[in-house]
Amino acid sequence: MEQSLISLERMRTFVRIAERGNLAAVARETGAGQSTVTRHLRELEEALGVSLLTRTTRRTALTDEGTRYYAQCVQILSLVEQASQEMRDTRQATAGTVRISCTGALGVLHVSRLIYAFQDENPDIRVEFGLTDERIDLVRDGVDIAIRLGPLSDCAMKLRSLGESQRMLVASPEWLRRNGPVRGPEDLRQLEGVRMSRVHGSDRLVLRSARGRNHAVPFHGRLIVDHGLAARDAFLAGRGYGPAHRWLIEDCLRDGRLEHVLPNYTLSPVPLSMLIAPERTNLTRVRLCVDFLAEGLRQVPGISR
Repeated sequence: MEQSLISLERMRTFVRIAERGNLAAVARETGAGQSTVTRHLRELEEALGVSLLTRTTRRTALTDEGTRYYAQCVQILSLVEQASQEMRDTRQATAGTVRISCTGALGVLHVSRLIYAFQDENPDIRVEFGLTDERIDLVRDGVDIAIRLGPLSDCAMKLRSLGESQRMLVASPEWLRRNGPVRGPEDLRQLEGVRMSRVHGSDRLVLRSARGRNHAVPFHGRLIVDHGLAARDAFLAGRGYGPAHRWLIEDCLRDGRLEHVLPNYTLSPVPLSMLIAPERTNLTRVRLCVDFLAEGLRQVPGISR
């Protein structure tokens, strides 16, 4: 084995190819040129004496040996970055970029303000903030921290529970005047709702009474939206009633623009979690941001432990 050909640079190139699945994309990302990326991969495979990737005109996939070697390379590169980080002085340790992804409405209404405050305290940290309600791959997309609503099954990421997001039924006073008083779950059957797309089970509501009895009623409506802020706007415009996270509509309840429908009944809460890319957890700037956001989000109305 030509040990001289196994370098951190070649390992990094291989890891990025494995994560992006495309040599041309890695070449554009690194600015090294596709011939250099191809050469690094070829030299690494020659030094190891195995094929790490299978390549066709359309896709690149890891071999069994490549899968094992990728996991080891990620650990090695993480240790190298961690060692380098620990050798820097305090100012350098809290400098650099933190990449954050967050579900859209929560990010706009609450997380963005926490990021501003975090940067005020840590002026050397650059934050890249992405908003999406889609589940992303932290490693593939180069994200350090993801804040997500709902149950999560990605055990490869470090998960930190932030609590539960409380929900309630709301509607505008105008809509309630038009449709008459709502006294119980059965009154909802014939009423027009504002539904969220891509939400499992959004075609029915399950309400729990103060005595602990569940009431399931159909939930239908002509307006279906894919963003929490669009749902909030629809409620305010009197387009229907519907479930909403308390943090989404707290200010509207406070000033009377929306009203709590059936306050004696509750909706099940939704888990709120933070995912952290495992190889980034030991970076000081990421740890600082994780702790700051976790503490700040627990102060958001409607987030309970």
